[in-house]
Amino acid sequence: MNLESILFTQGFGSRRQCRALIADARVSIGGVACTDADADFPTGDTAFFFSVDGVDWPYREHAYLLLNKPAGYECSRDPQHHLSVFSLLPPQFAERGVQCVGRLDQDTTGLLLLSDDGKFVHLFTSPKRKVPKVYIATTRHPLDDAQLSALRDGVLLHGEPKPIAAVDAAARGANTLALTVMEGKYHQVKRMIAAAGNRCEALHRERIGGLALPETLAPGAWQWLDETDLGSLRSG
Repeated sequence: MNLESILFTQGFGSRRQCRALIADARVSIGGVACTDADADFPTGDTAFFFSVDGVDWPYREHAYLLLNKPAGYECSRDPQHHLSVFSLLPPQFAERGVQCVGRLDQDTTGLLLLSDDGKFVHLFTSPKRKVPKVYIATTRHPLDDAQLSALRDGVLLHGEPKPIAAVDAAARGANTLALTVMEGKYHQVKRMIAAAGNRCEALHRERIGGLALPETLAPGAWQWLDETDLGSLRSG
């Protein structure tokens, strides 16, 4: 693939803008500036990197990202009342069409997937595919066995034709609940906790499928998903 196309597919602007970056010697391959927009490079190697203004970028046919979402951000490009999660990412990702794989409420924190691979997004948002998600909720009132049993057996939510049961519900503390659900209905976890006789004060997503939020990833930080991470998602 030629250098102009590499930059274009990776979200560095229009083809004209990409050619200008190259002509201005702002793009390097292997530490050496390249000013030939038509120079070809073997992008099939996942270890292929290029640099723009001294910042290294891996070439990826599709972007698969993990973000540790902080509170106060909306999973939207056009947020209504808060900042967008896309403001936490380099602008190249929005340029190449990265979108959220499902959504978290603005006050919910934790693991958020993003990708520009439409098949991947559909796979992990389709209600037909049951992907377990683990949430950690802080509750207003202490948890008891009756609430945990109700969540595991199923609670009836307003507007739903039948009760919805958690895959698992376990107390991690007097007011800390680990809840595993398959569905992704509107405010589902908060509504389930309310239906069980408690109230959710804070919510954090810890895991999707077999992929856990890395403990070392700070709130607001992001990272690429590698093949091991993608395998964990699918196996989970």
